[in-house]
This record gives sequence, C-alpha cells and structure tokens, in this order.
Amino acid sequence: MGFLDRLLGRAEPSSRDIAKERLQLVLTTDRTNISPALLEQMKDDLINTLSQHVEIDRTGIELSVSQGRGYHRVVADIPVLRAREVPPPKPPRRTRRTTTSEE
Repeated sequence: MGFLDRLLGRAEPSSRDIAKERLQLVLTTDRTNISPALLEQMKDDLINTLSQHVEIDRTGIELSVSQGRGYHRVVADIPVLRAREVPPPKPPRRTRRTTTSEE
C-alpha cells in the first residue's frame, strides 16, 4: 500500500505493513536507546506544553522514532482542534515609592 492510498484512506494497511512498521520502530528505538517508557514521557511532555497554547485531540496523537541517513528523528503527529484564546497582557505593576526621612 502506497503513501497516497493511506493518505486518501483508500485501504487499510495489511498485517505485513503493520509488522514492518513495528519492526522498524523496535530497531530504531533499540539503536537510539529510547525506551517505550521514555517515548511515552516525551509524548506526555509535548501534550502538556502544547495544551497551554492549543486544544488538541489527545486520542489521535502518534509519536514515533524514525531513522534517516546518519540521524534519528522523533516524529509527532498531533491533531490540533483550535488555538486557545490569548488573554490580554497584564498592565505593568506599580510599586510604591517610600521615602524615609532621617532625623
């Protein structure tokens, strides 16, 4: 199944494709020393940080590690629902000046 087929939702991935992707993930995480627990912690950190600025669909988040030529890449696919409303800036805080008189 090609990339365009999956993108356009034409067909479900075969068990062969799923097994291949899982094997690639296992090999890549093994080579980078990124455990599934660390990957999950990274995912939680990304969710918490991004949630401060945008509303996201937590059920559709995918985080993976892929390998390129001479490097590894963490890829995050995070569905954004909408931006959060930005509160108006707070006015600068005034400080009282106190004068002391020396007697």
